[in-house]
Amino acid sequence: MMKESSPTKARVGRPPKEDAAETSNRIIDTAAQLFAAQGFAATSIEQVASACSAGKDTIYRRFPSKAALFAAVVERMRTRTLDGLEAEIDSAGGDGDALSRLKRVARWFLTVNLEPDMIALNRIALSEAILLGEDRGDPWESDPITERLVALVAAAQWDGMLGGDDPRVIAAHLLHSIVFGPSNDAMLGRATYASTEAQDRFFDQAWTLFLHGAGRPQPAGARLEAV
Repeated sequence: MMKESSPTKARVGRPPKEDAAETSNRIIDTAAQLFAAQGFAATSIEQVASACSAGKDTIYRRFPSKAALFAAVVERMRTRTLDGLEAEIDSAGGDGDALSRLKRVARWFLTVNLEPDMIALNRIALSEAILLGEDRGDPWESDPITERLVALVAAAQWDGMLGGDDPRVIAAHLLHSIVFGPSNDAMLGRATYASTEAQDRFFDQAWTLFLHGAGRPQPAGARLEAV
């Protein structure tokens, strides 16, 4: 008579790294949805735990506070944004000159910053900046996303297609002129730039102003007198 094989023993102790990572990802994904839908103040750890079927202790072992959980949500978004940016830069590599590549990536920045998830998280980050510690340091010193943009600006300067001295200043001006207005408009709940056509119209105007400024064109050979 053959013996029955013994049942597999239940796994005890800490889960393997893959399971732990899957649990953390599930918590972050759930928190992202709740933060986006309800805001920071209205979202509790209890709600996140209930929505993702995880115990509060499980969440607190990974994220010691709600602010830490929100920071993880933001970091996830930044990682996805950086991955998308690098894919866009790679795709723009065959677009010809450096200025054309910069223009394409600038248009991508506008699109990404008007995505609903980005608008929601930016709205929360702005309203909770002090609480979440977002006023620390200069984001241009270590942010890989803006560093990629600075590198594109510097390439266009190197090719003689953009002026200015510090590419960081030029990159910051580009973001301000192309992204911040529509992004702030969207954070206020407006749909001014919801369509691709509206974004294209705004971008074309903003890009032209970025390149040429709003100064009155001077006739050929005219001199600007010192004031």
